[in-house]
Amino acid sequence: MSTIIFTELEGWEQAYLTEKLPQHKLVFLTKPLAAGDFAEFAAAEVVAPFIYTPIDQAAISALPNLKLIATRSTGFDHIDLAAAKIRGVTICNVPYYGENTVAEHTWALILALSRKIFQSYERTERGNFQIDQSLRGFDLAGKILGIIGCGHIGQHVVRIARAFAMKVLVFDPKANTELARELGFTYVSLDTLLKEADVITLHAALNDKTRHLLNADNMKLIKPGAVLVNTARGGLVDTQALVQALANGRLAGAGLDVLEEESNIREESQVLSPEFHKTVDYRNLVANHILQTRDDVIITPHNAFNSTEAVRRILDTTIDNIKAFLSGSPINLVK
Repeated sequence: MSTIIFTELEGWEQAYLTEKLPQHKLVFLTKPLAAGDFAEFAAAEVVAPFIYTPIDQAAISALPNLKLIATRSTGFDHIDLAAAKIRGVTICNVPYYGENTVAEHTWALILALSRKIFQSYERTERGNFQIDQSLRGFDLAGKILGIIGCGHIGQHVVRIARAFAMKVLVFDPKANTELARELGFTYVSLDTLLKEADVITLHAALNDKTRHLLNADNMKLIKPGAVLVNTARGGLVDTQALVQALANGRLAGAGLDVLEEESNIREESQVLSPEFHKTVDYRNLVANHILQTRDDVIITPHNAFNSTEAVRRILDTTIDNIKAFLSGSPINLVK
């Protein structure tokens, strides 16, 4: 029997996990764990966190029996890979739970921006049904969609784009010419994509090479009047550069499901913690606040993954990951 910690769970998930993993001691937490909390769970051999529980060196050190980190997400930037490797801790993720789910949310944001849905809704909520130039959107048909990162989610975005009769440009260091031919898109450099795309959407992983992939230097290349959508990771975009691009009119709008400092502002009570002040970038917090007050920005709370079907797939894959590891045949490894 293994002790397994699950963080950030809903009630129905606890019942489901209890049914599927009856032979283990399961610890269920509804909130994220902070670094100082892990010592309480020193017996844990497996931790199955979501994205708001940072598994850093301090957390790993506080768990002497830890053997597996089974993150319930595709991304793993909340895990210190180097510290885990030194300790010999295995890491696995959920690679394919929501390519259609996140892609659909991406298109919800694109359509909301292109047709001024939020502004229209706010106006009618006030009882004003007047139509004027401020609510005038733009057609997607015939426009150029630029996709940064063409993995499983990006590919699904391409398929939907074809239904809108859009031309698709893709920037991805790992070019697949057969895939491009099959789906009907063209690989280009990042600079070319920024110069030509009317809609830019990010679907890349966050790591040392991709942090601030969009920054003050290359965002100057963006086609004037383009819109930007990010349902991947907030750190892919330099927040202060994004604010500037919106302020000077280079970008006409942004749809964001992720923010660069979102983990720091998840709960107001975290501001009271000394750990908060060690990691927070106050300039980005201010920039995020500015984004939230802009009429040309739509922000959703890292909700792109959140469909009934996708959440169930996340749990099922996590259960499979844990069972496979404990049986000696690990799957979905993060290396």
